Amino acid sequence: MLNERANGTSVVGSETTHRCGKSCLGPLTFHPLAVGDMVTLSHGCRLAERTRTTFKDGLVFGSRPVKIREKIRLRVEKDMFKWHGALRLGFTNVPPSHRSLPLPSMAIHNLIGVQGHWAAPVHESHCLAGSELEFWISDNGSVFVTSTNLKRHKLLTGVDLSRPLWAMIDIYGHTCAISLLGSKKSKLLRTRRSCPAPEQLNSLDADKHNSFIPFSRRSGNSDERIPFDMKAPAGGGSVIECVVCMDKQARVTLSCGHQCLCTQCAPRVFRQLGSCPLCRFKISAPSVDGI
Repeated sequence: MLNERANGTSVVGSETTHRCGKSCLGPLTFHPLAVGDMVTLSHGCRLAERTRTTFKDGLVFGSRPVKIREKIRLRVEKDMFKWHGALRLGFTNVPPSHRSLPLPSMAIHNLIGVQGHWAAPVHESHCLAGSELEFWISDNGSVFVTSTNLKRHKLLTGVDLSRPLWAMIDIYGHTCAISLLGSKKSKLLRTRRSCPAPEQLNSLDADKHNSFIPFSRRSGNSDERIPFDMKAPAGGGSVIECVVCMDKQARVTLSCGHQCLCTQCAPRVFRQLGSCPLCRFKISAPSVDGI
């Protein structure tokens, strides 16, 4: 488990409580250390893609606890009508950083029924490439979803609100890739949003920027190409934040070429994961920028 305590404040992997203002809900990405065996993360852990060779092993989780009525917005980037079924959406009160790898293959039937997990399927017709969905928890523990062509629909009830909840998404069936477009919570005249506001992708962008083969721990595939947008910036470009704490500068360059970890988070990733949190390449001794 990626768990430590500093100055009396609990820090759990990327599940920090950073805020940049009263109208900010905090950063929200996919958790980089708790993803299904067939999922690759890119675009700052906001694009999750499952290999098209299987319909399962596509679990991903949010990077921090969500609030009641905080609407999480997703976009389906790729689909493939080779399989039956599509996205499964829900919530869990088990922190992603407390999970052991490999993750269960499916939310349904591997996690539903296990204490602290709630999820339900979204109909295939609402998960076509280009569809945008929002899902959230209500004050009475019900989960609702809306989409491009779906009015407010109740997915399930009975979520335990007594403990923090993380978004749980299964990139299942014909859904192959999704992007996380942020979240918002409206109250009276004020709307709070997650930060930073992610640049919206479209399906063409996803194909152009992610023409690499998704990595699987089971396959041991080491012929992994690197998504260009996560390489270290050349010529003093903009600072890359660590994908785990999303706070400090990423100065550690892994053997796969990704510069995505700060010097404090890197040792925990080597010890707990043993592979790059973005592409799953087995990591060896890293190099540190400027040292």
